[in-house]
Formats: sequence, structure tokens, C-alpha cells
Amino acid sequence: MRKSIINKSTIFKAVFTIIVFLIGSIFNVQAEVQASDPLPSWTDGKLKMEIVRFVTRVTTKGSPDFVPSEQRIATFDQDGTLWSEQPVVQGMFLMYKLELMAAEDPSIRTKQPFKAAFEHDAKYLHTEGMPAILKLFSATHSGMSQEQFEMEVEEFFAKTKYPKLDVPIGQVVYQPMIELLDFLRANNFKTYICSGGGIDFMRVLSARLYGIPPEQVIGSSMKKELQLVDGKWVLLRTGELDSFNDKEVKPVNIDIHLGTRPLLAMGNVRSGGDIGMLRYSQGRKGPSLQLLVNHDDEKREFAYAEGDNASLSAAKENGWLVVSIKNDWKSVFKFSDR
Repeated sequence: MRKSIINKSTIFKAVFTIIVFLIGSIFNVQAEVQASDPLPSWTDGKLKMEIVRFVTRVTTKGSPDFVPSEQRIATFDQDGTLWSEQPVVQGMFLMYKLELMAAEDPSIRTKQPFKAAFEHDAKYLHTEGMPAILKLFSATHSGMSQEQFEMEVEEFFAKTKYPKLDVPIGQVVYQPMIELLDFLRANNFKTYICSGGGIDFMRVLSARLYGIPPEQVIGSSMKKELQLVDGKWVLLRTGELDSFNDKEVKPVNIDIHLGTRPLLAMGNVRSGGDIGMLRYSQGRKGPSLQLLVNHDDEKREFAYAEGDNASLSAAKENGWLVVSIKNDWKSVFKFSDR
């Protein structure tokens, strides 16, 4: 009888040990799966799967869609694609500079187009168009060395909060996009910014915000001149526009900087400014992927679209992947799920 009890006890302990081991193994497997998820802030579903499958296809040797690492180029718009654009951060910097100028000379508040900028008179600026915008940028972005400009951007960045969200500007970067950039670079993609924003402004911030070095930033630019100032040769920013990197100009500047079409390109809805870049990417020989961020989440970010629906229509026509912030991102910002 005692032998039977011992045997039953031994069996029970053995079975219990196996169960504990199996449960632990299950949790370990789940943890490994979660840890291996390259896009944890993206909602599990068709869109996320398509992104991962594309990257897998083009990076797996032997795959019919394999692309050598030197050809794995990805270009991203910045405003509205990598961080919030309501308002555009460089527009905030322009106003920051205008306020500093007005502190020195209050009379500029009564002169156009500065008056319209201070009074947020969008109608005037729209009517006057690019000449008025260029005058604002010339007044706030030119007449200084490259080093001085970078210092002023750093000061602005350090002391300014993003309106409505009420957090430092560096925190309005989209967490899902950081994950996508990291995922691509882990698979030997070279990631670039290609934005309508000022190239010099973005280069000050790109490495710390996105892990993208300054030399991999393409943007709008002002003409510069090499001049001797106080015994030192410096680049001075003039008041003339060199290139406005928007719409059909984006592919031109991508060709100038890279000499090849992007394997992957991503933009967002707002002005139709990224359609040209996505079309250019899609025209490459072989596989490619185009993505378009749709701002449809008023609760956690902002909800807005184009009046003519141009970007979403182009996405539908060309088969681009549309990223719904509301449905495809579990979280928008690292600081909060607003």
C-alpha cells in the first residue's frame, strides 16, 4: 500500500513539474513573439502584414523579389508623416523668429506680409502667394551663417512646446514611424527624409529624432554664398529660394541627391505634395512599396484631408497602402495615447 502511495505522489510531482514547465514555455514563447514584433505600435492586421511581407520578400536571398542592400532606399516625407503638422513646426520657428525681430523693431507688426503672419491672416497670405511666403522666410532664415542658423534652431527646439498637445516639440514624433524606420534599417535599408521643409532646419534635428543623419535629408533650400567674415570663410544664407522641394520637384531632387528611385516611399494626405514622390517610386523596375498616412484620428492626433481628395484618390488608383492613424496605429505618440 505504501509503495502505491509513493508511486502516486511521485507521478503527481512529475506531472505538476511538466505542467509548470509547459506553462513557463508558453509564456516564454509569447514573450519572444512580442519581443520579435518589429512594429509593436502597429495594429495587427492586413496592412502591417503587407509591410512585413514586403520587407521579407526584398531582403530574402533566393526570393524572386530580392533587392541588394545597396538598392534598398526608403524616402519619407517629414511633416504629417514622421511628426505632426498641425501646425507645421518650421512655421512655428518662423513665428518664433518674427517675435524676436518684433521685440527689436515693433514697427514690423504693421508691415505686410509680417502683419498677416502676426494676425494669422491666411486669406492675405493665400492671395499674395509665394512672394509673400518667400519674403517671410527671407527675413527670418537668411543673412546669417550656417552655424548661426543651426544655433537658433537649437534654441527654438529647446524652449518651445507644441500647441494643442502641450509637449516639447521632440515628442510629437510618431512612435509607429520610429519603429518602421528602425525595422527598415535593421534590414539594411537606407532611410531618407524628402520633405518640403527647409533642408537646413531638418538637418539640425533629423539624427536625434529619427536616426537619420544630415546627409540623408532632402528638402527646400535657400541659396548660399561663400564669404570671408572676420577672417573666416563661411556660408551665408541669401534671401533667394534655391529649390522648393514639393510635389513634382521631389522626384527631381531625389534624383539629384540619390540617382535612383526609392524602393519604398511614404507620405501623407494634406496638399497632394507627396503624390509625385510615390509615383516616382512606383515607377522603378522591380518591386516597390508606397504608403500614405491618412489623418483620421481627431481624438489622439488630428483629423484633416484635402478638399479634392487628391492623395487618397491617387492611392486608390495606384494601389498604394493607406495607413489609417485611427485603425492602423495602436498608439500615436510615445508620451501618450491621446
